[in-house]
Amino acid sequence: MPRQARLDAPGTLHHVIVRGIEKRKIVDDQVDRDNFVSRMGQIASETDTVIYALALMTNPPISFYAVGSVVCRSSCAGFLLAMQYNRRHHRHGHLFQNCYKSIVCDEDSYFQELVRYIHLNPLRVKLVKNMSELERYRWCGHSVLMGRIKHSWQDREYVLSWFGDKEMQAKKNYRQYVKEGISHGR
Repeated sequence: MPRQARLDAPGTLHHVIVRGIEKRKIVDDQVDRDNFVSRMGQIASETDTVIYALALMTNPPISFYAVGSVVCRSSCAGFLLAMQYNRRHHRHGHLFQNCYKSIVCDEDSYFQELVRYIHLNPLRVKLVKNMSELERYRWCGHSVLMGRIKHSWQDREYVLSWFGDKEMQAKKNYRQYVKEGISHGR
């Protein structure tokens, strides 16, 4: 059965997930991680796509929450990332399992929960040990929201606005909200 067409209307929010083929890693080291996040940011900027949350892991490699046309360009980005990874690691063949998965999300109902879910992924899979490490994990949008890392293509202000009017209070409320999600599991 053929795959259904993806919904890509302006303003539609998507939770996008890309997985490595056969559950293999698609990032081996810091260079791979930097390449992946840099390429994603470049495509988001080129397509006027806003990214609210992201988490780069080994498999699934990345999960992000975006609005815009990044879904149309993700397959192109995946192809370029696979070529770059294969060349760097002297390998051939597919890097990603199928095409990316894109779930359309209702902003009001799921926005905060999905941001928390995505940002807790590195903690759940034990890439980081605790909230303090999560705040310094540079391949997760949580560190951007906490002001540790800067990505011009991640809409930090919009996410924090859900948690308060003043930045310091919003960060404190957001941090607490994320912390409460740890006990919720997956």
